[in-house]
Amino acid sequence: MRHNKKKGLKLGTDASHTKAMKKSLAKALFENDRIKTTETRAKALRSYAEPIITWAKKGDLHSRRLAIAKLGDKDLVAEIFDKAAQGMWADRNGGYTRIMKLGPRKGDNAPMVIIEIVSEPCTPKVKKAAPAPKKAVAPKKAEPVEEAPAAEAEASEAPAEETAAE
Repeated sequence: MRHNKKKGLKLGTDASHTKAMKKSLAKALFENDRIKTTETRAKALRSYAEPIITWAKKGDLHSRRLAIAKLGDKDLVAEIFDKAAQGMWADRNGGYTRIMKLGPRKGDNAPMVIIEIVSEPCTPKVKKAAPAPKKAVAPKKAEPVEEAPAAEAEASEAPAEETAAE
């Protein structure tokens, strides 16, 4: 049975060490705006850090207290909330972090990444105009083509008019 087990990645350690590792990585991420770590840790950190930014966007007292409880640093939380108040993430609805792959680490071949906080504004996707629905057209019966003689007649009249004008 689960009995008070947390969901998410274990990162090869017990629950208290995983929690401390995520807290430490989140502090480093918010202080430096980008850190280099393993891919698994970055993916675990993303789900830990993004709710803090969402709380900062709300900006109320309850959200601030939740963020302080999660990070454990009042000054760092105040800095994050100030950035959010300036509108750094105002146009974003999630996706506050970016993970860029670097390749394997030399010693143990672990996949390394850089995780950073996205600061540039979000550009909305331009929706393509939907093509008009095609109406069902009944198949036409084969009609004799009479345009060819008419085209020849027009062609023969045109030189005659030019010679008359001269």
